[in-house]
Amino acid sequence: ALLSAPEGEVARAYLARRNIAPEVASRFELGWSSSSWDTTWRLLKAERVSEQEALDAGLVLQGQRGLYDRFRGRVIFPIRDVSGRLIAFGGRIVDGEGAKYINSPEGVLYSKRRNLYLLHAAKNAIREKGRTILVEGYMDALRLHIHGYSEAVASLGTALTEEQAKLLKRFGDRCYICYDSD
Repeated sequence: ALLSAPEGEVARAYLARRNIAPEVASRFELGWSSSSWDTTWRLLKAERVSEQEALDAGLVLQGQRGLYDRFRGRVIFPIRDVSGRLIAFGGRIVDGEGAKYINSPEGVLYSKRRNLYLLHAAKNAIREKGRTILVEGYMDALRLHIHGYSEAVASLGTALTEEQAKLLKRFGDRCYICYDSD
């Protein structure tokens, strides 16, 4: 909801520079976490989410002055498991300082070693085409999908794990790895 709100202008401008149209952002459920200290936490609290639930979900962090938003100032990429259940988020900073990408912390629901971004959306195409295109970043996988390569997925880190390879093997025999040159 914040992506289409007035405070989402900076995120919409970033996505426009990356040639991601609003309908693509909507299709891939992209979001925006405002740059303010605690917008997400205030929204969660209004929905009666407890402090512990918000901390456990990795959406907020405990600071000296209370809870604050983990993903502030970032375009949000939802991470779903192979069944399509929401298990985590990735956030890409749009402006300012900080890590380029941050992810939800690993926990009971989420293990980056055992999941791949967009696999839930790609698994049928992988079966049909007998191949996977594996890339490094969320935006790379998303861009391949919008250009007709719906068998694309992204690893949730800079390396392919054995668990991810086994997961991909369930859907197809070939995997083309197209990681960044760094």
